[in-house]
Amino acid sequence: MSADLCKNAQERPEPVKAEVKGNIPSWLQGTLLRNGPGIFSVGDTSYEHWFDGMSLMNGFTFKNGEMTHQSRFLRSDTYKANMEAKRIVVSEMGTMAYPDPSKNFISKAITLLNHTIPDFTDNGASNFIRYGSDYFATSETNYIRKIDPETLESQEKVDYTKYLPVSMVTSHPHYDKDGNTYNIGTTIAEKGKTKYVLFRVPAVSQKGKSKDALALKSVETICSLPCRSLLTPSYCHSFGLTDNYIIFIEQPFKLDILKMATAYMRGVNWASCLKFCPEENTLIHLIDRKTGKSTEIKYYTGAMVVYHHVNAFEDNGHVIVDVIAYNDTSLYEMFYVRNLKNNTGVKDAGYSTPSYRRFVLPGVAVGQNMVNLKYTTASAVKEKEGKLVCQAEVLCEGKINVVKFDTETKNMVYWNEENCLPSEAVFIPRPNGESEDDGVVLVAVVNLNPGQSSFMLILDGKTFKEVARANVNGELHKDVHGLFIPHES
Repeated sequence: MSADLCKNAQERPEPVKAEVKGNIPSWLQGTLLRNGPGIFSVGDTSYEHWFDGMSLMNGFTFKNGEMTHQSRFLRSDTYKANMEAKRIVVSEMGTMAYPDPSKNFISKAITLLNHTIPDFTDNGASNFIRYGSDYFATSETNYIRKIDPETLESQEKVDYTKYLPVSMVTSHPHYDKDGNTYNIGTTIAEKGKTKYVLFRVPAVSQKGKSKDALALKSVETICSLPCRSLLTPSYCHSFGLTDNYIIFIEQPFKLDILKMATAYMRGVNWASCLKFCPEENTLIHLIDRKTGKSTEIKYYTGAMVVYHHVNAFEDNGHVIVDVIAYNDTSLYEMFYVRNLKNNTGVKDAGYSTPSYRRFVLPGVAVGQNMVNLKYTTASAVKEKEGKLVCQAEVLCEGKINVVKFDTETKNMVYWNEENCLPSEAVFIPRPNGESEDDGVVLVAVVNLNPGQSSFMLILDGKTFKEVARANVNGELHKDVHGLFIPHES
């Protein structure tokens, strides 16, 4: 049974108590925010790519063994402009918006100018970011939108460029144990230079600053890395962080700036300006968090496309990096609406299969300044156990599974249910837990079985057995990423 992933959602702004089966742990107190596209058509216009849909925010709040659910559309400038015009008038990465044919020449000329030097969308439909005590809905442009995590109400629009010279910023930051936020942005052709900017936003505002001041105003630049090519920066969706290092993968999956500037005139979308160069190597940067300097060793590996880092840690002077890698860009192509509608539920051999890859970066004292890396992959696991590992979900025997993978023993445990579409799994550690998997895994599940409710699934982190499920009174839609906010005791 296939899901209609491109159906417009309905928001449900008032919290509604869910029907709980099983027992939600009493220590689980907080709100899981989930974000993803929820509006795919306005008037007689529709988005061409699933990721372009306007943001629908979901909040799942756990308190005293109960759960409530609510949802709201992000009231971005993009949302307001589209709704006012009753058609899509703001371009997204995979959908170029053209003016109404009835508009005059001046209006069309302004639209052309806005696309030659793009003023990107503020449709933050990818994830949530915390800077200080502020929470934002985000995509990967220079705009983010502050939200109230309790009510999901939209607040002020924030432009990164007021604080950092960046045109794009990843939607996957990292947080250290002190609450500081780390992220990476891309500066395009500023003063003749294209570079990657690594920055940190302190957990607490500087002394003397207003309590209501944005924490982003206290941003600190850790370092800048020059791009290998002035007009084709590498696409960066995520990065790695250890106690002492930041890991940035400069992959040969690039954004062609010149093509992007002419895309509107050529009648193509901005996503078509992304290109994969399989003949080029991948460069892995290792940056010292304290000094902001790259290690003298340069790490290279073969061409690959990486969207998500899985893990990063240090061991015996080495840095270990786990990623999910692809051999081409077909994953993005798969989410064009035309392809989703043609999907019969059977895996298409034309799409690249993801692989789990582990890179071991030798310590800085190896006596070399260039290292060509090899990696271990899930293919070894596949040969041994006949199962394919992915970051959070795998397709196995026609079912979509949520998977726990032990990187040391190579053992895997699964959860799946017929006609159910799970979202990204989020692990919540138990306070004062005794092991790294002591906690619960939260998964929002779209239930396609007629007459049955979608639900929030709670799994035991150790055994992967179902602890509880909270049936939602209303529809859930497939989302992208999210953030858990623990409640203060």
